[in-house]
Parts: sequence; structure tokens; C-alpha cells
Amino acid sequence: MKKIILSITISLFFCAISFSQSSANYDISLTTIWNPTDHTSVPNGAHWSPLAGATHKNINDILEFGVIAPISNGIKNIAETGNTSNFMNEINSAINAGKANQYLQQDFSPFAGNNSNASINSVTVSEDFPLITLVSMVAPSPDWFIAINSLNLRSGNDLVNNGWKDTFTLDVYAYDAGTDSGVDYNSPNSVTNPREAITMISGFPVNGNKMATITFTLNSSTLNNNNIETIENVKIYPNPTNGHVTIYNLLNIELSSIEVYTILGKRVKEINVKSKLSFIEMDLIDLNKGVYLLNLKVNKERKKIEKIVIY
Repeated sequence: MKKIILSITISLFFCAISFSQSSANYDISLTTIWNPTDHTSVPNGAHWSPLAGATHKNINDILEFGVIAPISNGIKNIAETGNTSNFMNEINSAINAGKANQYLQQDFSPFAGNNSNASINSVTVSEDFPLITLVSMVAPSPDWFIAINSLNLRSGNDLVNNGWKDTFTLDVYAYDAGTDSGVDYNSPNSVTNPREAITMISGFPVNGNKMATITFTLNSSTLNNNNIETIENVKIYPNPTNGHVTIYNLLNIELSSIEVYTILGKRVKEINVKSKLSFIEMDLIDLNKGVYLLNLKVNKERKKIEKIVIY
């Protein structure tokens, strides 16, 4: 019996962690690959614009492949000239709209040639904005750039590093912004009108080969348990219960919903709470006997996990 109780306790602990908010801190390092072995040619003065990007909430909020670049010209300017001003303005607009939470850019001049390096260190990523997009101009070029798009830094395993990916390395490829019709690195300006979709460069002169590798080094991860503690005054009686439960909310905290989960994390019931109530009656009599988790939600950032036993 003691072993069974210990197993349930450990499961409850880890399930509770999965509902808490967390953050992670990464160092980002990019190493370029630009040589005649992988690519048709390397132009004189080959270099890259400053690495720039953002952490954001949803896929394709900052950059999207296979569609026409926005008329605001953030990607166009980076791809054609390396200028990041409009791109930074786009990120600031995304921050104001709640789609992103920080602009990122390396803090030194453009990096040159093959096997050169760029880095952005000590980047803190939150669970609400776990995606990262980064871009840099292939220079000289008509409108080509390297990019990673909407990379999710969450691993899906809350038991390791609080759900964040450990140190890893990815290949980085080159893309055509669809705004200039030049075919070689030093082609003269030839505006593409109308613009074409952003696509990976699979032919001459890049040949579909990678042009860089990027490494994300995990420095630390932090679990924020304050979200649970903020509504600690909400109580549940009786517990254990035969299925009839009362939630005592004497401080009239504005609960948004109450969810019931098995200890394996499967949601079996949800109750929407439409007003501030001091007492909330719940009928769980239709559930099987056993141990469950009640998730009391104030909003997406404030929650409380409570174990309940139905006999």
C-alpha cells in the first residue's frame, strides 16, 4: 500500500508542475557555411547582415514561407540590403498586439564569409511565447536570406528541464524573398512585380544546401509556482468525497473554469463559472472511484491544482 501511495504522490507532483508557468534561458550561436563544395560559387566580399528576430506566440506570426512577404517590407529590406529597421518595427507591432514579447538582434557588426559566427546570448523565453524566428541577409544577393521560422523551444516533456529543450543544433537554409528577380549573387536590381512567395532556394547557386548551423545552448530553466499560490484560499470540501463537492470561494475570486483530470492527465469534466460565487456545487458522482486533479482557473496565468479522492 505504501508503494501505491508514493506512486500517486509522485504523479500528482509532476501533473501539478505541468500546469505551472515556466521560462528558460538560452545562448544562441550561428555558424555560417559558404564554400564552393556546397555552393556553386562564393562572391567576393561575402558576408551576412546582423542576425535578428523575435520570440513569439503562434506559428508564422513573424515570418511565413510559401506566401508573399508583407508590404511593410521588414523581410524585403533584410533580404535585399540587410537593414533591420522595418523588421524591428514589425516586431514592435507584434509585441503591442500580444503576438510577440521581445525583439532580438546580435549586438555587433555583420559577420563575414565562411565559418563565421553570430551570437545572441542570455535570451529568456517564456512559456507563453515559446517560438523563435531568426533571419539574416545572404550578402551580396538579390533578395536572399537565411532563416529559422517559428521554432518551438518547448520539448513536450515537463519532467525534464521544466518542459524546455536541452542544448541542440539545427541546419539553416537560404530563402528567396520573392521581391527581386536576380539569379546570381551580384545580379543587378530587378524588381519582381508582382511579388512572389517566399521559397527555399533549391537551385543555382545555393543548390538547396544548408548555409549555416545554429545551436541553442540551454543555460537554465525556472518553474514559477506563484500562479498556484495566488488562489490558495479557495478550499474544497468534503475530500475524500462520494461525488458531491462544494468549492468554498469566500474571497469571491473570479474563477473562470474548473477542470477535472485523471492522474494521467486526461480531462474528464469542465465547468464554466460565469460569476463570482462564494459557494460552487459540483456533481462528480458519474466519475469512477479514484484519485483526480481539480484545476481551478482564474485566467491562463493563475491556477490552482487540488487533489480529490472519490470513494
